[in-house]
Amino acid sequence: MSLRRFLGPYQHLSNSIFIIFFARVVNSAGHFVMPFMTIFLSDKIGLNTKQIGYYMMLAAFAYVPGSMMGGKMADLLGRKKIFILFQGLAACSFIPCAFLGSSMLIPWFLILSSFFGGAAGPANSAMVADLTKSTNRKEAYSLLYMGHNLGFALGPLIAGFLYRNHLPWIFIGDAFTSFLSILLVAKFIPETKPDLDMMETHQELTHNEQMESGSFIMALIKRPVLCIFMLLIALYSFIYVQHQFTLPLQMTQVFGEKDTSYFGMLMSVNALTVVFFTTLITQLTLRLKPIFCVGLGGLFYGIGFGMLLGINHFYLYILSTFIWTLGEILVSTNGMTYVANNTPISHRGRFNAIFPIIAEAGHAVGPYLTGKYLLTHSLRSVWPLTLYGSLGAAVLLFLLSMTESLDRSSTKPEPEQL
Repeated sequence: MSLRRFLGPYQHLSNSIFIIFFARVVNSAGHFVMPFMTIFLSDKIGLNTKQIGYYMMLAAFAYVPGSMMGGKMADLLGRKKIFILFQGLAACSFIPCAFLGSSMLIPWFLILSSFFGGAAGPANSAMVADLTKSTNRKEAYSLLYMGHNLGFALGPLIAGFLYRNHLPWIFIGDAFTSFLSILLVAKFIPETKPDLDMMETHQELTHNEQMESGSFIMALIKRPVLCIFMLLIALYSFIYVQHQFTLPLQMTQVFGEKDTSYFGMLMSVNALTVVFFTTLITQLTLRLKPIFCVGLGGLFYGIGFGMLLGINHFYLYILSTFIWTLGEILVSTNGMTYVANNTPISHRGRFNAIFPIIAEAGHAVGPYLTGKYLLTHSLRSVWPLTLYGSLGAAVLLFLLSMTESLDRSSTKPEPEQL
């Protein structure tokens, strides 16, 4: 009980959510490969910015068929077994990379890992939605997001120092920690997929969570605000991916050989900010609507990324990372909450597949389009674009929040959306 009191807003969550939390900590502590993919493809394989953007785009696009397949299978066959199968295959895809040196096969194994990771994601997200309800979902997603970053605070820092002299261990460590997280889920989390009787009689579902008898497309069409919301999340994703693409390239330009260790430090600043500020932000915004909070996140994205236009000192890069990470906290914890609160219980796997796919659309085309843009423009010219895009998306989200409030004015508001 003392531990739960210490956890504040998370104290009433189920034990299963805490198991998933620990699994995410373990898995994220070994998240070595993807944060350094841009630098690896440039430094070790010798690709130019356009080629790097192409392979990163393929890795992001590979997520799409994997996610669609995994979402459908999670709704039909169950969350747990689908997650274990595909997360295990994603981990296995890293292992050959440790022994291939600078082979061009490595980008293709990373693309394969993205496909399998995409298939595992909807099952994991649907599992969380099954284990929560609208009144505690924001706290649950906040805790799990913090767990991811608690591990991530350590992982890239280690990877940054391993990169120059012990590169194979980056791939092996990523796979090993993935298997440990799979073991936690396999041993301690029961199957959460509700049966038909449970879906029909569930008493705690909001209107938008009620079972739908039609197709996934029809269920989605009935939620136009959710559709627009997802498109704006795609724009956010396009902006956010610049911290993995343009930011490390700019740091190489500014700091030279210190770039990998400095970039690893920034990723740790990002993760530590999440660890120490997620609970506070969750408490401060608990009674604000999730869609409004996602709009607030865009304001922090605009400031944090926009300031990269004119800075050179490393401490200012730290400040920038802190600011855009506050936006990341607001977007990540409230975005999944909003989707879960507007997803029919009968389609959770498929809705949790389409949401990251639309988000990944921005993540996928971001590096490729930015890589082409950088062939004729300077690195720093990217940041004004992120500023205008973030602020524009934020304004639209605030308008959607107002529209949603008017639509629901005749119904009882949800407890966290006063």
